Amino acid sequence: MVTRRQFTLGASALAFGGLTASFFGKVNATAFQQAIEAYGPLLADANKLLDLPAGFSYQIISQLGDEMADGFSVPDNADGMGCFALDDERVVLMRNHELVPKYLDEAAASIKQHKSVLAYDHTSAGVALPGGTSKLVYNLNTQQLETQFLTLVGTIRNCAGGTTPWNSWLSCEESVLTPSSDLTKSHGYIFEVPASATGLVEPLPLTAMGRFNHEAAAVDPRTGIVYLTEDRGDSLFYRFIPHEQGKLHKGGRLQALVVKAQTRFDTRNWGEGKMPVQQWLETEWIDLSDPQSPEDDLRQRGYKDGAALFARGEGIHWGENELYFCCTNGGAKQLGQVMRYQPSIYEGQVGESSAPGRLQLFLESADPSLFNLGDNLTVTPFGHLMVCEDQYTKVVDNHLRGVTPQGQPYNFARLHLQTELAGACFSPDGSTLFVNIYSPAKTIAIIGPWGKFKA
Repeated sequence: MVTRRQFTLGASALAFGGLTASFFGKVNATAFQQAIEAYGPLLADANKLLDLPAGFSYQIISQLGDEMADGFSVPDNADGMGCFALDDERVVLMRNHELVPKYLDEAAASIKQHKSVLAYDHTSAGVALPGGTSKLVYNLNTQQLETQFLTLVGTIRNCAGGTTPWNSWLSCEESVLTPSSDLTKSHGYIFEVPASATGLVEPLPLTAMGRFNHEAAAVDPRTGIVYLTEDRGDSLFYRFIPHEQGKLHKGGRLQALVVKAQTRFDTRNWGEGKMPVQQWLETEWIDLSDPQSPEDDLRQRGYKDGAALFARGEGIHWGENELYFCCTNGGAKQLGQVMRYQPSIYEGQVGESSAPGRLQLFLESADPSLFNLGDNLTVTPFGHLMVCEDQYTKVVDNHLRGVTPQGQPYNFARLHLQTELAGACFSPDGSTLFVNIYSPAKTIAIIGPWGKFKA
């Protein structure tokens, strides 16, 4: 079994050895020709939901309309998700629901009438806004869902987020709505929900982490620095240096990434390709003023000051001393990129400029049948990337795409519904892959012979 450490070393060896795997290629050229065999061909699902390789199976553990322990029913638009160990046999899943206020017009009666002092925001009638998170407790041994309930309400478009080393879920609002006749507060924040939550938590926006179209978050366990993506065509890549590690509510510094000696660098490769695949670029970071950004111009001010541009930064996940994040419509053909960032040994400290962090365009797609608009992603326990696709063109079906340490793509699952896959995450023991089907919302547990990868 390949470890996350081996993933890092394997890919680094390719980079430093000057070798180019067929997957990488050159900007504006075909990046890769075909998928590898991996776990074998995908077998047709008799239920016409999710095709998987031989030996793998899925179970729907939660879906739209199921009654939950708190009397509410499972909401729709299941998006980002994180997994935490609860004990030797049970795990906690924290699941986002990317819902906007108008969802209340069609939602179940229980949500339509939900009024709570623990709602972050509400309509003029006092009804809690429907965005937020739910918690699921799942037993890996019995393969049974034990309970599920709401943990955060009153927010808007909780898209993705990220887990923390101190066992909490960072739920990110992909919305910058402001107070109006039917809203009482500004939105565009991150909310922290402990995995130990037993019901609704007090919704405290982490305002120092910025107000923008938040997508996802990843925490470096060594430094406690939080890295943030933004779902905009002209997005920035952010980091938040907390005043106190693990205490995000106590504030900190919000910064944006700059490519060293190349201010206002454009990683998107939409026109003239500026960023070659596989080449490392040294980085630095600039402070961002007024992170509340009442005019929603944080990214524009950051770019003016020299920050690099990214094409719809979305899913992000921490690996082994590095992270990966998707840029959904980046690349010459706008089919998606995956970026890779390795922090400085002095990340966020004095001395960082002498040993800067570095950025790499890890993958750029030129073929929608092999990689198409990657969104949420995870670094798997066996050292690969697993990427959820998010496209509604029906050129090809949405897939879960694997990427090996050598940069080779493979198909792991094919979704038959015209909706996206989201929230892929593994149980800590590596036995089970959990993933959401966005709408109608379903949360799925996948098991199988993970160790039988065909190299």
